[in-house]
Amino acid sequence: MKPTTQRKILAGDRITSAHSRSRSSSHTRIFFFPFFAMGDVEHQTQAVPSSESKRWSWWLKVSVYTFFVLAGQTVATLLGRFYYDQGGNSKWMGALVTSAGFPLLLPLFLVASRPSAPLLLRSATYVAIGLMVSADNLMYSYALLYLPVSTFALVCASQLAFNAVFSYLLNSHKLTSLVLNSVVVLSFSAALLGVSPAGEKDDGSVDKDKYPLGFVLTLAASAAFSLILSLTQLAFQRVLKTDSFVAVLEMLTCTALVATAASAVGLFASGEARTLKGEMEGFSKGRAAYVTTLVSTAVCWTVSSVGLVGLTLAASSLFANVVSTVALPAVPVFAVVFFRDEMDGVKVVAMLMAIWGFLSYIYQDYLDDVEAKAAIAAPQPAE
Repeated sequence: MKPTTQRKILAGDRITSAHSRSRSSSHTRIFFFPFFAMGDVEHQTQAVPSSESKRWSWWLKVSVYTFFVLAGQTVATLLGRFYYDQGGNSKWMGALVTSAGFPLLLPLFLVASRPSAPLLLRSATYVAIGLMVSADNLMYSYALLYLPVSTFALVCASQLAFNAVFSYLLNSHKLTSLVLNSVVVLSFSAALLGVSPAGEKDDGSVDKDKYPLGFVLTLAASAAFSLILSLTQLAFQRVLKTDSFVAVLEMLTCTALVATAASAVGLFASGEARTLKGEMEGFSKGRAAYVTTLVSTAVCWTVSSVGLVGLTLAASSLFANVVSTVALPAVPVFAVVFFRDEMDGVKVVAMLMAIWGFLSYIYQDYLDDVEAKAAIAAPQPAE
């Protein structure tokens, strides 16, 4: 599916502005894992390291994390479409596998110390966000069933526009001309696809009558995802009151646990659980491929989430959000290769507009970083 909702939660943790990030001090107790660091961090500076060796090490980590996000998100989305094309039909199962890979993170979660916020308050926060994640995953699951994967991925690009709006309304994030340009361009990109379904390949795998519903569900899921990001940022600011890796990891694991439990309840309550055996038997590629597809999808979303955690710590959460969104235009290209989706002129224009919107957002992040570095280099007034 789209970018999983849980992997996206992490990207919403834009707790500090460029100025406040640049002035933060770092008090860290770190435990190292392969390409992974976790610790109790009061504040983490996010500028590129100054020494040459540290600079190369930093870029290596960022490159690996970026690969995790791009590869995990792209493959998981394609596997989600493959599941439906080969005979899968359970929307609740599609939602379940989006968050079911969280046990892979338990070893890191169990050795980490807990945030200092009251347990009851943290638990209520995780339950509320986890239930929203489950509902969002279900909308994405339905949308992926009703839309070709290439169209689905491009419409999902609207998430960045929604994110800018909710960040402005709920998190007091400034809307610069570049951000507004990104919002407008991405909105028109999604609108092009919404009014032009005629170019889709008619192979029976997608019901053309459900195209408008799929389009609306994708937009609604993207808006809900962006709202979850903003609410998650508020949770880090006002509940957890820290942006440490431990807090991010606990947020990811606990909300994924709640979302998985809610999806499992929905799976049984809807009666879809009774059809899974027949679904597996009727899967075009066989039972082994059915299980492998679901397990691989869950693993890929978890890999994407790990990459988002790394980018949030090594660079910034804004950069992590941009990388996760940049992965979307790659999906239609692979969809043409693997699912024989048609890449008509409308999709090409929509994809180019989406890329332009991404670049506008990235350039704004670059300007913020330049401003932060200038603030660091500026002489401090004598007290």
